[in-house]
Amino acid sequence: MMRCLSRWTAAALLCAALTSGAGAETLATTVEQWGLLGSWSVDCALPPGRDRGAVLTYEIRPDGRVMYRRNFGEAKDDSEVVAASINAEGLLNLMVFFPSLHQTREFGLLLSKDGDLRAIYNRSERGDYTIRDGKYVKTGAPTPAQHRCD
Repeated sequence: MMRCLSRWTAAALLCAALTSGAGAETLATTVEQWGLLGSWSVDCALPPGRDRGAVLTYEIRPDGRVMYRRNFGEAKDDSEVVAASINAEGLLNLMVFFPSLHQTREFGLLLSKDGDLRAIYNRSERGDYTIRDGKYVKTGAPTPAQHRCD
C-alpha cells in the first residue's frame, strides 16, 4: 500500500513539474501567436513622456518569461506577464505582476483587423476597474488605439 502511495505521489509531482514547464511555454506561445510581441504606442513618432504617452513593449526573455515594459520617458518599469488566455471573441486576457505597485493587474486587449491594439478592461486583483468596456472609468472616454512601433 505504501509503495503504491509513494508511486502515485511521485507521478503527481512529475506531472506537476511537467505541467508548470509547459505552462510557461504556453504563455509565450499564446502572446506570440496572438500578435502581442513588440512595442506599441498611441503615437510612435513621439518620444515617450507622461504628457505625450508611453511606449509599451511585450517581449519573451531568453529564460522564457514574458515581460511587459512600460517607458514613460522619465519613468520606466519591467513587469512579468504571469498568465495569458484568449477568449472566444479574440480578446487577449493578461495578468501582469507589477513589482513597483506591489500588485497584480488583469487587463484585456483587442487587436483590430487593421493591426491596432486597444485596451478593453484593466482591473486590480480586488476588482477595481480603471478601464471597463473600452472606456476609462473616471472620464468615460474611449481608450485610444495603440499602433505597433517596430
